[in-house]
Amino acid sequence: MAKCFVCGKMRMAGQNVSHANNVTKRTFKPNIQNVRALVNGRAKQVAVCTRCIRGGKVEKAVRGRKVPTAAV
Repeated sequence: MAKCFVCGKMRMAGQNVSHANNVTKRTFKPNIQNVRALVNGRAKQVAVCTRCIRGGKVEKAVRGRKVPTAAV
C-alpha cells in the first residue's frame, strides 16, 4: 500500500456518483513518487507524495555532493 514517508497520506475511500445518482465505491490514491532524500543526514530512497515535494518538506539528495558537517 502506498504511503507518504513525510505526512503519512494513504488511499481514501469514496464513491463515484453518476448523473442518474447511481453510487459505486472507489478509492482516491495520493500521487506517490520515489525520491532520493536526506533522512538524518544520509541519502535514502523514500516514497513521498507530490504535495510534500512541492511544499518543500523534503530535502532532495544530490549525487556526488557531500553534506557539510558542523566544524568544531
